[in-house]
Amino acid sequence: MTDLGEADVILGIKITRTKNGISLDQSHYIKKILKKYNYFESKPACTPYDSSVKLFKNTGDSVNQSEYASIIGSLRYATYCIRPDIVYAVGLVCRFTSRPSLKHLNAIERVMRYLKKTQNLGLHYNRFPTVLEGYNDADWNSL
Repeated sequence: MTDLGEADVILGIKITRTKNGISLDQSHYIKKILKKYNYFESKPACTPYDSSVKLFKNTGDSVNQSEYASIIGSLRYATYCIRPDIVYAVGLVCRFTSRPSLKHLNAIERVMRYLKKTQNLGLHYNRFPTVLEGYNDADWNSL
């Protein structure tokens, strides 16, 4: 067995250690999926979903279902790990995987544009204090 040192990226999750704790983000993974699906050069968005857009069953031009499902799968992986902020938007577009339209693909594009703007957001876990505090409630009356 070989010691490879501290992990930097595992399963698309970037690990950053600081004196205050540990931070996890998916910037590495998000850059990868933005490039894979050609959204890397797109304009960033401030929110993952536009609430003025109402999505319904396929009423417009159809899009490639396998590509749509592939993008959805990539986004769902991001929601499982570090990005709870996109769960609602991804869950909404997941409903239309069987017959996606151009309007549904535009909603996915909005999520991808949001990820581009916020790719460095993640979770931070603070260190525990170095002093261990213990309490004991001993009742000697039971002897």
